[in-house]
Amino acid sequence: MEYLRAFIVGGLICVIGQILIDKTRLTPARILVCFVTAGVILTAVGVYEPIVKFGGAGATVPLPGFGYTLAKGAMKGVDELGALGAFVGGVRAAAGGITAAVVFGYLAAVLFNPRMKR
Repeated sequence: MEYLRAFIVGGLICVIGQILIDKTRLTPARILVCFVTAGVILTAVGVYEPIVKFGGAGATVPLPGFGYTLAKGAMKGVDELGALGAFVGGVRAAAGGITAAVVFGYLAAVLFNPRMKR
């Protein structure tokens, strides 16, 4: 059942992204920023936490999940360090994911022959 809930939540997030791509003139980069920002805002107002509890990885792996991680880290950082924690907490919470993206991106560039699109 957990897999089904993750599939449904992650699929709905992807459907929203596809609708934004098809029906608006937003670029993929702007949609990415909107999704991350929506994750932060929904976490701040307490809406995204129940979605994460219901959908699990279906809610934490897509882009709004990155915003959720940043927001939760910033809130924890504020509790521990005060105002400075708002800046360092989010990055500290997402450091593993950021590091993985950089390392695997680098490995892909070394192992494969990247070329510019023409």
